[in-house]
Amino acid sequence: MCTLVQKYNVPGPRYTSYPTVPYWDIYEFSGKKWQSTLIQSFEESNSSEGISLYIHLPFCESMCTFCGCHKRITKRHEVEVPYLQTVLKEWQLYCNLFSEKPKIKELHLGGGTPTFFSAENLEYLIKGIFKIADKAANYEFSFEGHPNNTTREHLQALYNVGFRRVSFGVQDYNEKVQKAIHREQPFINVKNVTDAARDIGYTSIGHDIIFGLPHQTIADVEQTILKTKELMPDRLAFYSYAHVPWLKGNGQRGYNDHDLPTAEEKRMQYESGKKLLAQVGYEEIGMDHFALKTDTLFKAMENGALHRNFMGYTSSKTQLMIGLGASSISDSWYSFAQNVKGLEEYEHLVGNAIIPIYRGHILTDEDSIIRKHILNLMCRFETEFTTEEIGLLDLNSSFDKLMEMQADDLLQIDSYKIKVLEKGRPFIRNICMAFDMHLQRKAPETRLFSMTI
Repeated sequence: MCTLVQKYNVPGPRYTSYPTVPYWDIYEFSGKKWQSTLIQSFEESNSSEGISLYIHLPFCESMCTFCGCHKRITKRHEVEVPYLQTVLKEWQLYCNLFSEKPKIKELHLGGGTPTFFSAENLEYLIKGIFKIADKAANYEFSFEGHPNNTTREHLQALYNVGFRRVSFGVQDYNEKVQKAIHREQPFINVKNVTDAARDIGYTSIGHDIIFGLPHQTIADVEQTILKTKELMPDRLAFYSYAHVPWLKGNGQRGYNDHDLPTAEEKRMQYESGKKLLAQVGYEEIGMDHFALKTDTLFKAMENGALHRNFMGYTSSKTQLMIGLGASSISDSWYSFAQNVKGLEEYEHLVGNAIIPIYRGHILTDEDSIIRKHILNLMCRFETEFTTEEIGLLDLNSSFDKLMEMQADDLLQIDSYKIKVLEKGRPFIRNICMAFDMHLQRKAPETRLFSMTI
């Protein structure tokens, strides 16, 4: 395995979209084209499956140095209401384009720290969203909670407006690691919010655990999983720390590169953690995710309904996902669009009745085909190209790369069907990269992505 780690440990995307953001064709993109695909997708899907809504809440009271997300550090809570009012105005701008009331199938609050906002203000936000929208059948609402500041009031208020899923950022329980990543939270805090969520009635509780953190050892990862076993959350995100300190606004500068585990050590952390999670009772779901057999994520995988988008893995697919808030990304299935990142610019544009996007990408026919197969690989660990698709695409170089991976026992190729083997699952990003036409045609000249291992 170490030899394979050395061979395949290269910078690579996580494929929450295809094409990945650095390869978006911003010159062919326009707000007019985006709105056209948005309306088309809405008309095609709203009545049948509904739409998804992601709301970015960017504020945090302190900087966690492992985080690469867009955020604004402040202790001034008077920013809450003006920001939420702007989000609701943005939502109104979208609804003005639609011929009927949106039916929301999935809604997720991400950040930043959503629980930076008061319970009262989060309830105000959700009620504002549904003044001009309806809930779709079998809807699923979720939010990210910080164990140190998520209160019972937060949990109850969001439960009252339809939330049944919550994920808590644990990362690691070792105090030295917590101090390095500026995320000091004792186990009792995680236990309290997990117990409170269960008591209130949440049906899916998740914990996020990271391996590859500064000063982290295999023993730390195992201890964190054993502590997690005491609480048995319904699902787990067990993912690799993405070291990208070169990104603007990133806080990953509180430690040196030599404080991080080597690629081989990271892989051992993953393999050891994965084995222990299986012993505890968790099933592997796609990339970096695990769930109990009773959780909707596992059931979605069994039923072939697992989907992946900018919100991560979801238990059902919607064709249209709208992102609200500064830096949010929307997906109309035919195109992507990202909001401006600056809070002041975001509020200015929305205040002037302008949907605040600043870049995006219109998918080509080739993009749509490759996207489908990357999604299949990410969600099902297998895919099969049709004869028509093979005729449309030049996949010679892709299959050349796959033949080498087959020789390494990472996957099996049967004509145009690819099946990822158990040994190949840790290298799923590398396998998807074999089909990334944009990456093949133009290798990045600067560092864009974290290492795959």
